[in-house]
Amino acid sequence: MSPPNDPQPNLTDRMAELIRQKIVHGEFSPGQRLSEAALSESLDISRNTLREVFRLLTKEGLLTHAPNRGVFVAIPSIASIIDIYRVRRLIECQALAQAYPRHPAKKHLRQAVEMAQRCRDAGDWQGVGTANMEFHMAVVELADSERLNVMFSHVLAELRLAFGLLNDPEFLHMPYVEMNLDILELFDAGKLQQAATALNEYLVHSERIVLAVYARRITDSGLSG
Repeated sequence: MSPPNDPQPNLTDRMAELIRQKIVHGEFSPGQRLSEAALSESLDISRNTLREVFRLLTKEGLLTHAPNRGVFVAIPSIASIIDIYRVRRLIECQALAQAYPRHPAKKHLRQAVEMAQRCRDAGDWQGVGTANMEFHMAVVELADSERLNVMFSHVLAELRLAFGLLNDPEFLHMPYVEMNLDILELFDAGKLQQAATALNEYLVHSERIVLAVYARRITDSGLSG
């Protein structure tokens, strides 16, 4: 156990979260090699610290280490995608169904919907994807659990990696701009169970689309998780 005045664990955690957010925002692609020299310089941290960050994110399944080749952004497997969606339905639908209607996270939900609409109108589909991640993070915030928030941020990072292998972000993200708005409107109206039911159907639909396109992409490219 590190001494209380040792700043190293905090720095490692902060840097891990920074890289995690870069993954969530689509800045790193699945299969991309991460240069230790370039990343330590851009983050202004030592290589030893960066190696600790790499070890932490490898344990989370976001990075992989290939002997004599380096560290790479992970490529999720079909099994991991199925598991991600299982976790999403369990957490998100319950958080929405049992939420306090005036919860402060409702502001985050609305901001995410408005951000997605602006990005859609600008043709920024990568931005739409990031706004969608923010929307689902806000849904989990309704549960008032810091443990769930932390766990779900890891789940979203893995999900964004799956999305990153699909070549058509407009096809992937466009339908959910209006679906998110519909869920927000049900929530605003106090129809929490209906909102949760709509979200469950939405996640089932999303999973089917992602798995179908992803399976074709893996077959065509020879990639495996």
